[in-house]
Amino acid sequence: MGVWQLVAVGVVMLLGLVGVLVPGVPGPAMVWSAVLWWALTDVGQDAWAVLIGATALLLLNQALKPLLPPRRPGASGAPRGTLTLGGIAAILGFFVVPVVGAVVGYVGAIYGAERLRLGSRGAGWTSVRSVMRATGYSVLVELFVCLLVAGAWLVAVIWG
Repeated sequence: MGVWQLVAVGVVMLLGLVGVLVPGVPGPAMVWSAVLWWALTDVGQDAWAVLIGATALLLLNQALKPLLPPRRPGASGAPRGTLTLGGIAAILGFFVVPVVGAVVGYVGAIYGAERLRLGSRGAGWTSVRSVMRATGYSVLVELFVCLLVAGAWLVAVIWG
């Protein structure tokens, strides 16, 4: 597989990760389709192993989605920019501190933005709890699964 094709797969995957944060955009499907594209054009066994793992993780995410609270961004009271900032921080945090950095980045960015907006620690934590109840759990789980898929792809590309 050529370098430009790997870059294109990475861009589609990144768009899928951002798509998880945007309501109505099929982010997990975009991430899976990027892995499928890569697996169909790569001749190694690692590609198929990542595709099978990605398929299993994303199907499990879809099966468990009804158990999570539904996304209601308006119910949280936080501005859309705060939720976007939390998602971006989760993506960056995942790669800075693998796996747990996503959760720390998401919650930390929302707390920081809400503390600045509302002016006190207590109000910031109250807002974080409200955001997590309204959108956080479902977004965080879906984003985490997509980040695991993206991380597995990245590991397979670099060390495979």
